[in-house]
Amino acid sequence: MTVLVTGASGFLGCHVVRRLLARGQSVRAMVRPTSRLDNLRGLEVETVRGDLTDPGSLRAALRGVKILYHVAADYRLSSPEPKVLYEANVGGTDNILKAAAEAGVERIVYTSSVSAIGIPADGTPGNENSPVTLEDMIGDYKRSKFQAQEVALRHAAAGLPVVIVNPSTPVGTLDIKPTQTGQMIVDFLNGKMPAYVETGLNIVDAEDVAEGHVLAAEKGVVGEKYILGNRDMSFKQILDVLSGISGVPSPRFRMPWGLAYAIGVVDEMVSRNVLHKAPRVPLEGVKMARKRMFFDPSKAVHGLGLPQTAPEIALEKAVRWFVDNGYAKLAVRA
Repeated sequence: MTVLVTGASGFLGCHVVRRLLARGQSVRAMVRPTSRLDNLRGLEVETVRGDLTDPGSLRAALRGVKILYHVAADYRLSSPEPKVLYEANVGGTDNILKAAAEAGVERIVYTSSVSAIGIPADGTPGNENSPVTLEDMIGDYKRSKFQAQEVALRHAAAGLPVVIVNPSTPVGTLDIKPTQTGQMIVDFLNGKMPAYVETGLNIVDAEDVAEGHVLAAEKGVVGEKYILGNRDMSFKQILDVLSGISGVPSPRFRMPWGLAYAIGVVDEMVSRNVLHKAPRVPLEGVKMARKRMFFDPSKAVHGLGLPQTAPEIALEKAVRWFVDNGYAKLAVRA
């Protein structure tokens, strides 16, 4: 039986590929023509080129496939052309689910995000049933993921066997890009984080998220969402853990949100108009930081058997991998 993983060369996708291979699955890895293939090197996978905006390439990739893991997404908190995010995340999801229906795929796991989950106003963790609308979404990335999730739900309601997973904030090895969270860890290790903002994230081991994908295919209920997360932590708690792992001092100065916003505005303007590159402090990320991204993963823990590796272990894996691969230069504590 062949399974297809889109976004297979990316951070989460490559962990899903590895988990499937460990279970003896025959894996077809769909990557873009421009994708870095470092994370697939040495793995026994069939690699195919495909693009979510090219339905023909999707139909070819899905031939003979029984299970689809649609992990691919355009994950950027700042984009000079927002329409590209919607074409990949919304239109691309519709394209591949239509192609999967035509191919007779028997099971589909769609990788959404907690970005598309509601956050209660009273500060309690969000869950799969927390009320949320498109108007609650901050920025084009979150809006595109929310709309893509709506596409997946519509296909499920129409009879397509789609299960949705919503990873929280994964950390771990093989974050080659790195992701926004990975870049935060790298910046901390390199002493580029003199202050912190008062916010919070739900930290989860990337390998547990990969296992959650496989469990969703095996046990998930069609049309249901499952938050793949672990522990809620304040940003300062995360930095303190990183400090204990690396020996890099944790910042003591809490930056007022207004100052962080001003820095984000300036950085975005200079990066886009002068440096012509992505900003180090995306304004959308600053806006998101006003809310603690806390979530309840109990549905996935009890319903799927989602593992709960301690966030401290996941963060240590990330630190060691970034140091070992030259992203940061320091002597990691044993």
